Amino acid sequence: MAEKQEATARAYTSPQVNPYGRVDEEVASIAEKEERRKKRMKCFAYLIAFIVFQTGVFLIFGLTIMKVRTPRFRVMSASFDTFDVSTLDTNPSFNIRMIAELGVRNRNFGQYKYQNSTIEFFYQGTKVGEAFVPRARAKARGTRRFNVTVDLSSAAVPTDVLANEFRTHAVIPLRSEARLRGKVEIMKIMKKNRSSNMNCSMEINISSRQLGNISCR
Repeated sequence: MAEKQEATARAYTSPQVNPYGRVDEEVASIAEKEERRKKRMKCFAYLIAFIVFQTGVFLIFGLTIMKVRTPRFRVMSASFDTFDVSTLDTNPSFNIRMIAELGVRNRNFGQYKYQNSTIEFFYQGTKVGEAFVPRARAKARGTRRFNVTVDLSSAAVPTDVLANEFRTHAVIPLRSEARLRGKVEIMKIMKKNRSSNMNCSMEINISSRQLGNISCR
């Protein structure tokens, strides 16, 4: 009897085991894993967003600043010093000293260095004059303007061609051609060879002594 009472007493005094304790630990562990998974997903999303942003920046940088465009070379305007023109059918001729203003338009984000060159002028396919173009540089996103002096002479032009032109028009049509060879230098880390070709047409108005109808391709 005493032994039974002692056993009963031990049963009441022994620590009670919570049958739900293990379940709570498992729930907490799952919650922690879910929280870590969410953090990993958030970090991954931030990483993807950063990569996309960087890609966009490099793409814009490559399509704008680092893109190399061919500079444009053209005749801008002109004035005249000597202006001797004869429109007589028996002796048509012209001897003109023209001071031509040329322009090198650099559309790049780096300077354009070009070498010495020559600009040639043609009348109906016949060369009537040329001028020397000294080497120089055009600033980034700018236009370099400079003057050259050219003597235009009709000595090599057939007389009948010139006489027919003067009968129908009071102008001297000209075409200019030139080729600039140079390099575009961007941020002192990239250099690209670029050649700029001039192909311009224009007219000298005999009566007003002005250069007009300039068109360049």
